[in-house]
Amino acid sequence: MTKRLGFTLAEVLITLGIIGVVAAMTIPTLMNQTGQAEFKTGFKKIVSTLNQAITMNVALDNADFGALDSGTTAGSATIYNMFTGRMNVINTSAATTTTLGVPFQSGTNYILYFSDGMVISFPQTAASCTTAGQTGCRIVVDVNGTRKPNKLSVATAGNTTAGIYDEFVLDFFNQQVLPHDGKSKYVLYN
Repeated sequence: MTKRLGFTLAEVLITLGIIGVVAAMTIPTLMNQTGQAEFKTGFKKIVSTLNQAITMNVALDNADFGALDSGTTAGSATIYNMFTGRMNVINTSAATTTTLGVPFQSGTNYILYFSDGMVISFPQTAASCTTAGQTGCRIVVDVNGTRKPNKLSVATAGNTTAGIYDEFVLDFFNQQVLPHDGKSKYVLYN
C-alpha cells in the first residue's frame, strides 16, 4: 500500500475560510492606518517645503515673514508673492471667512493649489508676522487637496490622537513655519 501525501479538500477549504476571516478583520484597520500615514507624510512634506521656501526667500530677497506685507502687487515683498514665487503653485483663488471648512478671523483668504495636490490657505491681511500665534498669521494646510475627507485635525483633551485627518493649522512668523496646536505638533514630531 502506498502512502499519499497532500491535503484533503476539507482541510484546504477550512484553511481558506480562516484566512478569509482574519483578512476581513484586519484589512479595515490596515486601510485606516495607511490613510493616516499618508496624511502624516503629506503634512511633514508641506511643512518642510514651506520652511525651504522662506529660507530661499531670506537668502535671495533678504525678507522673512516679519518683513513681508499683505496683498498681491507684482514685484512687491508680500507673503502671497513669496509663496507663489518660491513654490510650485499651479492655481490660486480666494474665499471669504471660511476656507476648507476652517473659519479664520474675518475677511478673505488666499487659497494656493500645488502641483502635488496639496492646498494651503491663509488670510489676505497677513503681514509683518513676527511672533508665534499672531492673529492672521496662520496657514491651513490640506494635504490631499480637494479629495475627501477634508476634515480638520484639531487638538483633543490632553492632545491625544482621536484620528488624524487631512487638514492642519500652522503658524508662520519670522523665518519659520511651526505647528499651531497639539495635534499638529504630535503629527510633525512623531
